[in-house]
Parts: sequence; structure tokens; C-alpha cells
Amino acid sequence: MGFFSMTNPSRPFPRVLGDFTALTGVFLACALSISASLAAEDGHSSSANPPKIEAIAARLEQRNDSARLLFEISGPVRAENFAVSAPDRIIIELPEVAFRIDPAVGRPNALARGAANGEIIVKSYRFGQFAPGRSRVVIDLARPAKVVRAESVNRPEGVRLEIDLAPVDAAKFAEMAAEHARSAAPDQTERTAVAAPEPDRSSSSSSPLIVIDPGHGGVDDGAASKHGELEKKIVLEFALALKAKIEAQGRFRVLLTRADDVFIALDDRVRFARQRGAALFISIHADTLGEASVQGATIYTVATKASDAESARIAEKENFADQAAGLEQKAAIEEIGDILFDLTRRETRALGRDFASKLIAKWRDAGSLNKNPSRSAGFVVLKAHDVPSVLLELGYLSSAKDLANLTSPLWRDHAAQSTAEAVEAYFEARSRDAHVETHPADPAPRSQ
Repeated sequence: MGFFSMTNPSRPFPRVLGDFTALTGVFLACALSISASLAAEDGHSSSANPPKIEAIAARLEQRNDSARLLFEISGPVRAENFAVSAPDRIIIELPEVAFRIDPAVGRPNALARGAANGEIIVKSYRFGQFAPGRSRVVIDLARPAKVVRAESVNRPEGVRLEIDLAPVDAAKFAEMAAEHARSAAPDQTERTAVAAPEPDRSSSSSSPLIVIDPGHGGVDDGAASKHGELEKKIVLEFALALKAKIEAQGRFRVLLTRADDVFIALDDRVRFARQRGAALFISIHADTLGEASVQGATIYTVATKASDAESARIAEKENFADQAAGLEQKAAIEEIGDILFDLTRRETRALGRDFASKLIAKWRDAGSLNKNPSRSAGFVVLKAHDVPSVLLELGYLSSAKDLANLTSPLWRDHAAQSTAEAVEAYFEARSRDAHVETHPADPAPRSQ
């Protein structure tokens, strides 16, 4: 019985009050639910509800003529698969799964022990969230192969996702990949149909909008240190710190392309900024090299031709993010525009270089720059013709000094503050320039 139990039928007030209390609880629960929905950040993020399925272990077994990839999971899942070429990969599509597994387990160096005979099928594999409500396993193939079976199996010790692969000839694999490409074509057309989106004018604020883009995410880990630190986590932590620093200035609005560990396609990151009328786009990354002596931050702007070989390498690596997550490789489409388009793009790139120079000045004061900090290359995420954009490489995970900085909350706070100051300096300069253009100096008086 509840607190307000019926002790006297002639006194209905307790029953009414009890019903009212119950209804109040229902309304309160609904209000909390609505409030939580409204509080969600405007950006690409995963579902607010935690995934129901967890993966806690993975291992690969392979021989000359077969390979089996096993995931220990907390419940059954439906698995679909398809082939993708250039490079050859098998994609396993899953509902949202929380992978509580060290990503290093699927990297080539971790699998090298089983590759002595050179006849392996799986070169490497990775896993993670691909989109809200969806996860993905991407299997890099050492030679063409097909999925023989991909299903979850109930066993006495728990549920296991079993993925069996067998080799096929190159022609068969090409046919499988082409079939998937044809079936996926309508979706790709729909995604790329918005060539010139209108800016989002829904906000009544006239404050400039800054879009911060933490690179990689979800199934795409990005670079990794030899100790296991991941680029996708480091850059997200920095992006969140930078967002807080910029917002504290009280002059700008800030959005993130992703607010958690989810994959976002490169074109979608650019589209996110353009559709919202961003005044500045800052993509955050980190890198790794075979030379541990190379260190420091580098600021990149977009260019048709890379400023140097190292910049070309990094751009190629970053532009491969979509393929790393299992997306089809799309042929580059040349933007063809009129004179106004070309003028807008030229002005936008000049503004991007202007912000880069201010960012370098602030980071030079912080003492964390690469010896050649100003570079350019053809990064996909910097190609919006109407949004000034830069790519900030925070440092190298292969450098002990940089890695110590990148994982230090104190350094992160200081570096984010320097970046926020560069944002403020950039817009102050633009405001002064606009004032001069609007109110030109009066001409000197003529002599009588």
C-alpha cells in the first residue's frame, strides 16, 4: 500500500492526492525527457541512449585458405556485409555496439605473428561507431576474399560474433564490389546533391559562428602512439577545451562537427559548416612519424598544390579517412563556377591564410610550433569555397615531448587559450578592416 492508503472510504482526498501525485510524476518524467532532448548539442553525435550491446574481446584466426574473426559480445546482433575496392576491404555492418577493446588488437603489427607464410587473408581490421545507431567492422584484405558466414552464435560461455572469410579470385571480388557500388549509388547521389546549401539563419544571434572539427572518430581511429594513445580521442578533448575557451569570450557561437566518438565523412564535415553559415572552420588533428625527433604544431591552409612533400603526404593520409571507415572512394569532382564563385574562393582562401598567420603567432608565443609551421595542401575538409578554413596539427604522437603535451590537461588548456586568442585577434582585425571600408578617412582639406 502507498503512503496515502484508503483508511476511510468517506474521505476521498487521499485517493485524489495519490492520483495527483502519480500524474505529477508522469508529467515530471516527460518534462525531464523533453529537457534532455532539447539539451542535445547541435552537431553530429551518437544516440543519447547507451548501446545495449558491448564487445569485450576480439581475435583473428587465419590459415592459408581461411580466416575467422571473432568478437565476444554481450548479446546477439544482426550482421550484414559487403565488399569495397581500392583498397580491397570487407565491411561488416552492425547495430550500435560499444567496443570495449583495445584498437591495437587489429593493427598490422599485432597480426604480424600469423603472417609468416605470406598467404594471409586479413591484413588488419578496425571497429567502432559509424553513425548514430550503427557500428562497423572494416577488414583490410591482403588478398581478395568473401564472407562465408557472419552471424552471432549463442554459446555456454556467452554470445560470439563469428565472421568467416575465404579467398576468391580478383575478378569475383571486383564483381562483388561493383555490385555494392551500384546498390549504394542512389544514397551517394542524395548525399552529394546539395551543391550550394543555404546558410542556417534560424539563430537570431548575429555573433560569428566558429565550427570546430575534431578529426577522425568512431571506426576511424586516426594516428596512434606506440603506447596506444589515439588521435581521435586527443583531438576531441582539445576541441571541447577550445570550444569552452572561445565561448568564454562571449562574442562567438561555437559548434563541433562531432561531440563524441562517432565517424563523420569528410564532405559532411564541410557541409555541416556551410549549411550553418560558419564564419570560420578549424579542423583539429595530430600525426605520427617514423622519426621521433620531429615535433611541434603545424597549421595548414588549402592549396591545389602542396607546399612540400611532407604536406602532400599528410593531406593524402587525412583524405583517406573516408576509405578507412569503409566508404567508397569517390572520384574528385572539379568545382566549376563563374567569376563570382572564383572571387569568393580567392577571398576565402586569403582569409584562411590570414587566420593561419594569427594562429602561428599565438602558438609561437606558447613555444609549441614545428620548425616549418606554415604549410598548405589539398585537404578535403578545407575546400569550402565560402568558409575560411585551417587545419591545425597539434603535434606528433611519435614525439615523446609532443605526446606528453597532447595528453596533459595543463598543456591542453594553455594551447586552447592561445588558439582562442587567435580567433579573437582574427575577428578584431576583420572588424577594423570593415570599419575602415565603411568609414574611409576624410580627404585632406584643399589649400585656399
